[in-house]
Amino acid sequence: MDVMSQLRRQLLEHTAFLRKEGFLDDQFEQLQKLQDENSPDFVVEVVSIFFEDSEKLLNNMAKALEQKIVDFKQVDAHVHQFKGSSASIGAMRVKNVCIEFRNYCEAQNVEECFRCMQKLQYEYVLLKNQLEYLFRVEQQIRAAGG
Repeated sequence: MDVMSQLRRQLLEHTAFLRKEGFLDDQFEQLQKLQDENSPDFVVEVVSIFFEDSEKLLNNMAKALEQKIVDFKQVDAHVHQFKGSSASIGAMRVKNVCIEFRNYCEAQNVEECFRCMQKLQYEYVLLKNQLEYLFRVEQQIRAAGG
């Protein structure tokens, strides 16, 4: 099997893995369909913006939760924004943690909010690592002429 075939197989298998494990849903596939030869880096650009925004949102959530008196409405607003941006790129596991997190914000349960914050950070880092790997394989395919 030549290098290009191996890379394409790797890309297909990793994409299938991400869907099977619930990292990504159909929305990510829809995003990929918007990419064409005129905008070959469309998905990478959109996801890079998501990563930048996510870092800010996670920092804002953490700061809000560290206050002596937690403003649950403020925390919920950040979580709501993160849920929306996660849904827009098809980041299903991150979105699902946000849904759980919002329920605890509504209940004003600070302990569960902290637990969800940790879970959200964990899922976000996992997703970021998985997508960065996927994009590296895509980049290798393009560099090889594919």
